[in-house]
Amino acid sequence: MKKQFLLLASFILQFSLADAQTALKPAINQKSDALKDQVIAWRRDFHEHPELGNQEFRTAGIIAAHLKSLGLEVQEKVAITGVVGILRGAKPGPVIALRADMDALPVTERGNLPFKSKVEVVYNGQKTGVMHACGHDSHVAMLMAVAQILASEKANLAGTVKFIFQPSEEGVYNEKGEKIISGAELMVKEGVLENPKVDAIFGLHIEAQSDLGLIEYKPEATMAGVDQLDIKVNGKQAHGAYPWAGVDPIVISSQIVLGLQTIVSRSVNISENPAIVTVGAIHSGIRQNIIPESAHMIGTIRTFDPAQRELVHRRINEIATNIALSGGGKADVTIGTGYPVTYNNPKLVENMLPTLVGINGKEGVSLIHAHMGAEDFSYFQEKVPGIFFFLGARPAGKKATEVAAHHTPDFYLDESQFQVGVKALSHLVVDYFDQAMNVKKLKK
Repeated sequence: MKKQFLLLASFILQFSLADAQTALKPAINQKSDALKDQVIAWRRDFHEHPELGNQEFRTAGIIAAHLKSLGLEVQEKVAITGVVGILRGAKPGPVIALRADMDALPVTERGNLPFKSKVEVVYNGQKTGVMHACGHDSHVAMLMAVAQILASEKANLAGTVKFIFQPSEEGVYNEKGEKIISGAELMVKEGVLENPKVDAIFGLHIEAQSDLGLIEYKPEATMAGVDQLDIKVNGKQAHGAYPWAGVDPIVISSQIVLGLQTIVSRSVNISENPAIVTVGAIHSGIRQNIIPESAHMIGTIRTFDPAQRELVHRRINEIATNIALSGGGKADVTIGTGYPVTYNNPKLVENMLPTLVGINGKEGVSLIHAHMGAEDFSYFQEKVPGIFFFLGARPAGKKATEVAAHHTPDFYLDESQFQVGVKALSHLVVDYFDQAMNVKKLKK
């Protein structure tokens, strides 16, 4: 009899917890709206004081102090400058991770905002400004608000939330322009998804050219995998007046660039997935009447699945080496592996899509095509199911072609709908906890 009573009490408690978590949504919405001005103030402060990858000391300090004030367990200096806050709900349950990236870019801001960045550094030997030209400042501000809201409802949560404030999403490069490591990759290696073990992860990215307040998503491959292309062409130096006496690496390089364009147009089945092979720079020669000994080109490769990536890599090697041989030279091809494909778990998207629609309505949620850009959030998704989605911040009345793109000096965000992102991340946690609770009840 006592055992039956305990089982019944446990069953009732699970129902009450699920109901309590579901009932949180109006309170979350109210608190999100109340924090609107604070989120904007945080974002503007971070925007005015941007820091490059693995140098986010001021940013990390502010985040850590905020999380500690909320009573969270706080880990600092994760992957050099990262901060992790752990919020344990009143009852056990799944572990959800929420991620925001912290780093800025070596871009000199050109606008006249009152909180415009005036920070300058020497980057790769050149003096440059530093700017939050991709919206990471807004990601941090929104996640700080989510932490504050969920911490205030700790008693009603059946599960644990890990708040991951990640450094160096844009990567850190050496003096040769080679990417060393990304913040997410290093965080994963240092065990950020363990102790406690994360069951699912969510992240969002602000989109300056998307409709204001619109939530955008895509199941499966959402952002491209990226690799770095490096080709060195070796020829034979000669006087520019006697080209037959040498092997011209500039001519060979030009032919290689044109040949690489046939990979996407002739080798890739673009009806399945797009791909990109871009040569971004060619360096060769020192004088107008000297055929140089060598040429060096670098570029980027974007693909959406392992088979496609293997095909593109193979064709780059074949085209470059054979064109160089046909011209009497030699091509050394190096392809550096970059970020994996940002892959949204389709089952998780199916389960959580009603949450996003519930926040924004059907008209406020849009299924999109894959982005050719890349994201190191993909390293988290290689280990646990995850969803990476987007929030529009284009000023109302402006067309996408009328606003500056990410990573540019005139990049600008409309701040008025940041609370949509705060609500989205908060509701995803609550609904995931509820779904886990319901599954547990059904099993019993």
